[in-house]
Amino acid sequence: MKFINYLESITGVGIYPLISLVVFVVFFGLVTFYVLKGSKSHFEKLRNLPINEK
Repeated sequence: MKFINYLESITGVGIYPLISLVVFVVFFGLVTFYVLKGSKSHFEKLRNLPINEK
């Protein structure tokens, strides 16, 4: 039996791709909003942080 046959036998399996798309779009939108509305001084401070602090 093919994998697609197992998926087709699950009731309501079609909602999972929609949920994952919504989660991705919301996350991408929030990150984009954070970057566009964030202060330049904050990002400059983050950019100058050392990678390994010893």
